[in-house]
Amino acid sequence: MSGGATIHPSAEVDAGASLAPGTAVHAFSVIGPGVVLGPECVVGPHATIEGPTEIGARCRIFPFASLGTAPQDLKYGGERTQLRIGDDNTFREGVTVNRGTVGGGGVTRIGSSNLLMTGTHVAHDCQVGSGVIFANAATLAGHVMVEDGATIGAFSGVHQFCRVGRHAYIGGYSVITQDAMPYVLTVGNRARSFGINVIGLERKQFVPETIRALKQAYRILFRSRLTLEAAFERLSREIPDTPEVGALVEFIRGSQRGVIR
Repeated sequence: MSGGATIHPSAEVDAGASLAPGTAVHAFSVIGPGVVLGPECVVGPHATIEGPTEIGARCRIFPFASLGTAPQDLKYGGERTQLRIGDDNTFREGVTVNRGTVGGGGVTRIGSSNLLMTGTHVAHDCQVGSGVIFANAATLAGHVMVEDGATIGAFSGVHQFCRVGRHAYIGGYSVITQDAMPYVLTVGNRARSFGINVIGLERKQFVPETIRALKQAYRILFRSRLTLEAAFERLSREIPDTPEVGALVEFIRGSQRGVIR
């Protein structure tokens, strides 16, 4: 079903795909059965989308991107799994995003207003929020969670089952094998944290009071030589009413792999 969509004669669009009005599919692209494309999407030349995949409105898919292909997991046996993508996302050249696995919940999700630069890979069962930036060749292993507003630098890799917190900044060429904390700058081959990402938060128009509170919280948590529980107790006394500090504490408390310090 493709009423109102523009399809180049050389493109292959399966009869079982659904393309909303205003969507354009360029030369030599392939769209398989079970693909749903929202309105005003652009699928560039030589892109491939396999289903079951749902893509929202105004997404732009550049040449040679591959979305919704089977997971790269030896346990996968052809079960029906999905990829779900929100609105206003940009997938640059050569981006690859795999569907989920039954063992991981069956669905890979990507929110809205994300930028995935050239060569980015999002593996099976990842859960990506909104407003996230992946620089060139950033790679997520399976089952990774990336919260809203995070940035993952070029050629960085995130180990399976790790989390990247909201507005976290992962520097280029970093290797993430534990959870990367929200609001924090995390960098390195054996990654470590380098404090609150002040410049990034200022660019996102976080108010100075919030940034000061986060800096104070980071010092108490990781520079005061207190145990984490003692640091949490001190934070509750000294910075009781800052939602961002509360989110940082809850992220650390919820970590299964430990956080990068």
